[in-house]
Amino acid sequence: MSLHPKPRDLNEIRTADPVALSSQVIDLGRADEPTNRVSNELSEIEDDIAIVESFSHMVVFRTEDGLVTFDASGAQSGQAVVEALRGWRTDPVHSLVYTHGHLDHVGGSGALIADADNRGYKHPTVFGHENVPLRLERYEKTNEWNILINRRQFGGISPKHGLGLSHGHPRFLPEETVWPDVVYTDEMSLKVGGLEMEFHHGKGETDDHTWAWVPSKKTLVTGDLVIWVFPNAGNPQKVQRYPLEWASALRQMISYDAELLLPAHGLPIAGKGRIRQVLSDIADVLEALVSDTVALMNGGASLNEIIHEVKIDEDKLGLPWLQPLYDEPEFVVRNIWRMYGGWWDADPASLKPSPQSDLANELVSLVGGVAPLISRAQELAENGDFRLSCHLIEFAANAEPENKVVHGARAEIYRMRRASESSLMSKGVFASAMRESEAISSDE
Repeated sequence: MSLHPKPRDLNEIRTADPVALSSQVIDLGRADEPTNRVSNELSEIEDDIAIVESFSHMVVFRTEDGLVTFDASGAQSGQAVVEALRGWRTDPVHSLVYTHGHLDHVGGSGALIADADNRGYKHPTVFGHENVPLRLERYEKTNEWNILINRRQFGGISPKHGLGLSHGHPRFLPEETVWPDVVYTDEMSLKVGGLEMEFHHGKGETDDHTWAWVPSKKTLVTGDLVIWVFPNAGNPQKVQRYPLEWASALRQMISYDAELLLPAHGLPIAGKGRIRQVLSDIADVLEALVSDTVALMNGGASLNEIIHEVKIDEDKLGLPWLQPLYDEPEFVVRNIWRMYGGWWDADPASLKPSPQSDLANELVSLVGGVAPLISRAQELAENGDFRLSCHLIEFAANAEPENKVVHGARAEIYRMRRASESSLMSKGVFASAMRESEAISSDE
């Protein structure tokens, strides 16, 4: 998932043809307009191939036996996506393939079923990896937790962008979501109306991911393995991600010499050279993060040391398909540590820590109250040292959780820090802390 960084309407489209735009962006190495577009408009890429740009996209192939769609977008956008589809073709949807089980890919499936019912069509057969139903079961077991973290992660996104990422429904997994009818383990072939497709399991952002190869079209359908921002392999509030396996899937895709690549977020890509370039760049940075992190782990470094030492070249991060606008390299490093090293960060004091309030009260006692902490935190923030500033203001807030002065300062510090960040992950967490303190400081 991904967002354009500039404060403009994400639906602003100047170049109508998404393939023409992606060719221009890749050839020039820069983007002068959004590369992730949420227009709910359909573009015909080739004869019998289309994509509806939404959050996430729907990729469609027309066959003699009906339509094959990859993903159904989210619950909030599903109906608009189906309307765009029907403005192009009214054939029955024969098959719906989930690239993975995230809600912005499966939540709109109810709209496809409703459309089939309205037209008197048979329901499409739904395909996915065998871990998709396990994911949906987990969503049901952790309903309230997922609502909480999604609200925190996406709560700062303006509704005007039309993403529908945070909602007030009591169910995280929409009740009308359609579960897979057919699941596979490693690979699967499907033939619909003469169109042959190969499904491949590849871990990356999730453990239930499917990417597809359509030989007759020389086309890759990549799901979220290509998202036109830095790969979402580190999300601090979600379950394990798989950066090395992600890179491996991309390397396998490169071997197919595809002429068209259709992602679930961002722009379709045409041309063998452009496809190879983008896939190689993404794989390169993921492999480098794993290699550098594991090397430091083998050398006995702590997590804190590693997250401050492992970096990605700024030239790479400046590429339009690698900018850290959703996730960021530091968070990926943490996920690599979690995968290979467990949850302990190698700080002896953190293995069995004291309650945060006890530590905060001890520090406040030593410095003579919260006032010195507030003052120093504000000074550090003004000088741009938000990491240290936030540590200090958290000590003050944990020591005196109802202190309006503390929370007034805390709200302002996190407002400043949010503005300084590029990734939506960071902005969401810091905005949540800001709102929390604003509620306390303004409470009469």
